Amino acid sequence: MAAIIIVAVIITLIVAVPITCIAAISYRKKIVEKKLGDAEEKSREIIDEAIKTAETKKREALLEAKEESLKTKNELERESKERRAEIQRYERRVLSKEEALDKKAEAIEKREAGFAAKEEELSKQKLEVTELHEKRVQELERISGLTSEQAKEYLLKTVEDEVKHDTAKLIKELESRAKEEANKKAKEYVVTAIQKCAADHVAETTISVVQLPNDEMKGRIIGREGRNIRTLETMTGVDLIIDDTPEAVILSGFDPIRREVARIALEKLIVDGRIHPARIEEMVEKAQKEVEVMMREEGEAATLEVGVHGIHPELIRLLGKMRFRTSYGQNALKHSIEVAHLSGLLASEIGVDIRMAKRAGLLHDIGKAVDHEMEGSHIQLGVDLCRKYKESPIVINAVESHHGDVEPETLIACLVQAADTISAARPGARRETLETYTNRLKQLEDIANVYKGVDKSFAIQAGREIRIMVVPEQVTDADMVLMARDISKQVEAELEYPGQIKVNVIRESRVIDYAK
Repeated sequence: MAAIIIVAVIITLIVAVPITCIAAISYRKKIVEKKLGDAEEKSREIIDEAIKTAETKKREALLEAKEESLKTKNELERESKERRAEIQRYERRVLSKEEALDKKAEAIEKREAGFAAKEEELSKQKLEVTELHEKRVQELERISGLTSEQAKEYLLKTVEDEVKHDTAKLIKELESRAKEEANKKAKEYVVTAIQKCAADHVAETTISVVQLPNDEMKGRIIGREGRNIRTLETMTGVDLIIDDTPEAVILSGFDPIRREVARIALEKLIVDGRIHPARIEEMVEKAQKEVEVMMREEGEAATLEVGVHGIHPELIRLLGKMRFRTSYGQNALKHSIEVAHLSGLLASEIGVDIRMAKRAGLLHDIGKAVDHEMEGSHIQLGVDLCRKYKESPIVINAVESHHGDVEPETLIACLVQAADTISAARPGARRETLETYTNRLKQLEDIANVYKGVDKSFAIQAGREIRIMVVPEQVTDADMVLMARDISKQVEAELEYPGQIKVNVIRESRVIDYAK
């Protein structure tokens, strides 16, 4: 019985377990299916909602696009209306202008027609006038007995003589009036400037003389086989002339700086007594340094004497270098100082900048300090130096124009011209060679002698005046004025001379009779 129960229980369990498992599986399956159904339903809801949202956004985007397109369309319509209105305005303006042009064209056509008629009328009148003029000329020729060319020549000659006479009278009157007004004042300025500036001038040449204690020193200077004199000449670039001149040696050279270096070195060697090549080189170097210091001191002294400050140190050195430079025997530095004083005095008289005038006068010949070393005129070299060392345009123009190479742009440049002429032309300031002097006198007389009616001409007062004697029967008083002016212009164009030359034309009539 128990075994049957056990078997029954086992069978029951065997049957119940699968059934239970199947039931559990089916239950789980149902649950899973339910969840799947719920998920599908939810996903469909989400998809539907997304579709609805997308459709909503699509509708909104379409609405916005429609609104934007409508707005753009409205703006385009508005702009097109404005453009059409503007085009219509332009069309109206163009039409009005076309109408005005048509009216003007009609008026011009009418005027042209009138002009054509007037032109025809004028042509007829010209022909009539020409015929009348020819008749008048023929009648005048018949009455006067002269052809038209002869009458014209006679008339021109008469008018020329009258105009020539009137011109000479006018020139004479103007010159006398200008002299009355300006000559007195100009003389006062110039004389005052010259009186206030009294400078000493030293006549210098191309040689320097060194005194020796005795003639025995000449042999020591020459040295064994001439080695000492060769060394000195090589180091200084100056020729030593040792001749029969007692107790003296002559230094010859065109460069005044080198000549001064040689003079100082030779004097030091004579004092020292030891003369040999090594000592000569040492003394030449010392002399060069001494001359360099001397140039700077001379330049500084010149600027202090004139009262000009702020000049570049190199320009000051070059000013000192001009101490050893001469022009026609006139010391270049002394001349520059004198021109500076004269420029300042003239500037004070007419009321312009005195300091600037002195500065320009002091630097006007600065190019002469380097014209032995560099190519070019002293004017161009001076301008280059002033530009290099930052001088003012007023000073540069004064340097450039003081010989008339360019036009002066300021009153100061004119004053420097006048001061330079005064300093160079005053008696004793410069001297010329005999050949230059005689050539200038001959050229002066040759210029005067070529003029018609000149009897004799004489260059006097060292070539500062030319007196011209004319034949009174060939040259009238009016002709004298024109002749003097023509000769002075030709002298200015063809000759180079310091200062000015007076052209004095003399016409003399003499009546001679004898008492018997």
